[in-house]
Amino acid sequence: MSVAQETTRTSHAQAAPERVQAGAFNVSECEQFLIHEARLLDEGRFDEWLALFTPDAWYWVPAEAGQASPRDTVSLIYDDRRLLETRVRRLASPRIYSQEPRSRTSRIIANLTIEESTNDACTVRSKFQLLEYRRETQRIFGGTCLHRLVRGTKGIQIAWKRVDLVNCDAPHEGLVVPF
Repeated sequence: MSVAQETTRTSHAQAAPERVQAGAFNVSECEQFLIHEARLLDEGRFDEWLALFTPDAWYWVPAEAGQASPRDTVSLIYDDRRLLETRVRRLASPRIYSQEPRSRTSRIIANLTIEESTNDACTVRSKFQLLEYRRETQRIFGGTCLHRLVRGTKGIQIAWKRVDLVNCDAPHEGLVVPF
């Protein structure tokens, strides 16, 4: 990619948040939304992250590659909105032993595509890497995220989120920090 093309692409990406938030979703606004979500998680702003979800949202991390339903077998995580609220309350607690000391994380979101879209909803696929550092141990997670994004009175929100880890079937010691 030439410098001029990269500059145009960068300028276009920076202009995206200023666009009118009506009509069909575009890749740039979805990418900005997912980057914002990743930043909230990295900064430990879990109440703000929870506010991104609709009242009937769910969050799923399958335990098997290609798992079709969270009801077929056990999952690493399968939270409805109420369980997400409980997860956030636990993360906010100063007495959460599994986060003493708190994890430091860094997320990278890439290769975003819109898989399906209407005027008020879309399904977005992205790749991610999550680096977690805690107690002198570093863990790396990677995989594919699917987000169902909806446009409503609160702007863009997450109706559901599925996280397919590359190593979903490996032993995992205490998955506490959301992906």
